[in-house]
Amino acid sequence: MKMLMKCGLLWSGFFFLWASCVAEQPSSKTVAPTVKKQFYLAKKVLIVYLSRTKNTEAVAKIIHKKIGGELIALELVSPYPENYQSIVDQVADENARNYLPPLKTKIDNIQAYDVVFLGFPTWGMQLPPPMKSFLHAHDLSGKTVVPFNTHAGYGIGSSFDTLKKLCPKSNVLEGFSTSGGKEKEKILLVIEGRKEKEVRAEIDDWLKKIGLSN
Repeated sequence: MKMLMKCGLLWSGFFFLWASCVAEQPSSKTVAPTVKKQFYLAKKVLIVYLSRTKNTEAVAKIIHKKIGGELIALELVSPYPENYQSIVDQVADENARNYLPPLKTKIDNIQAYDVVFLGFPTWGMQLPPPMKSFLHAHDLSGKTVVPFNTHAGYGIGSSFDTLKKLCPKSNVLEGFSTSGGKEKEKILLVIEGRKEKEVRAEIDDWLKKIGLSN
């Protein structure tokens, strides 16, 4: 009888010790997001943007302030005309002919970057020709690509889908889009003041959602 009681106490002690060890082990659900964020934040980041009314530039600078990296404005060899209707006509012609305007901006060390943010406005409900030029000139295979966009109220159009097609060997994450200026109505930079604060909060939430920020 005494032997049975000793065995019972021994097994009870063993079970208590095992349960305590299991309880102290963190679950994979709590560890995985932290590991993922640390992984991305350790990577080298490049932020390339095309901006005409400076709204996309404002978004690019908010992202840059949040996560760092190198910030580069996309420039053309021959800039687009200042007149709104003239640029609309020129871009429509370039899209119809699949013309890729030559870029002044060249990134010779593109292979050094792990995460590439690409920012642009929606032009004619499409990806702007200069961004297509950039994607044809720079191989982003194996990189994490993150699109962001500003528009005049009509959304992203086919721009994000086109970007994905031009980055078939990249890991393209969920993009960010927000309303910007309306050049046709002579409304240019709007992402400032209260609007900038709103966009900043939206970007914080977006970066957390895709695992690029704490």
